[in-house]
Amino acid sequence: MTSSQLYNPHIEGEPFLWQSGKTGVLLLHGLTATPAEVIPLGRVLHAAGYTVMGPLLPGHGTTPADLNRVHWRDWVATAEGAYRQLTDMCDRVVVGGESTGAVLALWLAATHPDAAAVLAFAPALKLALSRWDVWRTYLAAPFVAAVPKPGLGGPGSDLWQGYPVNPLRGIIQLFGLQKAVRPRLKDVHQPLLLVEGANDKTIAGECVPVIRAAVQSQVVETHILPQSSHVVILDKEREQAFAITLKFLARVLGERSG
Repeated sequence: MTSSQLYNPHIEGEPFLWQSGKTGVLLLHGLTATPAEVIPLGRVLHAAGYTVMGPLLPGHGTTPADLNRVHWRDWVATAEGAYRQLTDMCDRVVVGGESTGAVLALWLAATHPDAAAVLAFAPALKLALSRWDVWRTYLAAPFVAAVPKPGLGGPGSDLWQGYPVNPLRGIIQLFGLQKAVRPRLKDVHQPLLLVEGANDKTIAGECVPVIRAAVQSQVVETHILPQSSHVVILDKEREQAFAITLKFLARVLGERSG
């Protein structure tokens, strides 16, 4: 990785595959981040007996300019490839992610009916932006490469690794992914866990209700962590998020380990 352009370049953030049991869990990081974002949760799941994989999405872990060069379908292709790799190794696979990674997990669930369950942490189906903010992003993107990322330095930031800026064309690709996933939510039927922070200023407040209303899942479990912001799996209530995840998987998969 090009550490000079990453926030917290010294922490572990490489792609990982930790083998254990015959149930796999795919964990996808969010926009501008690296697998460091999902490593703490991944460690907990691996210790519980799951085989866990966390790929690096295209355009991430190098330079912000690289994120401005990719298409959202490149992220989908990487997620699809990781899913296929896990299905070759495991009897069943859970798909999950944080923010943009959660949206990719919903895509996988919609397009792969054999996925066992979905873990969606702060799913970024819509950002907390006004219509004017969205249009301003489109208007500025040809001329402005990136803008500073707000909120760095808060709880959990010592565990987060990624770009300290938001590349505008990368954000526009997220808009494209959001638009592609919304009509596919009706094809999600797997047990679904939704976890968000009460102080999340990144995603729109309607994200979780819209997802709940659109999916066909018979089991939908929602948790709002009162002291957490956007990256709920790194924030001050992360241990609670981990416990919620383990309990959910034990319940819907009928097991206490992988």
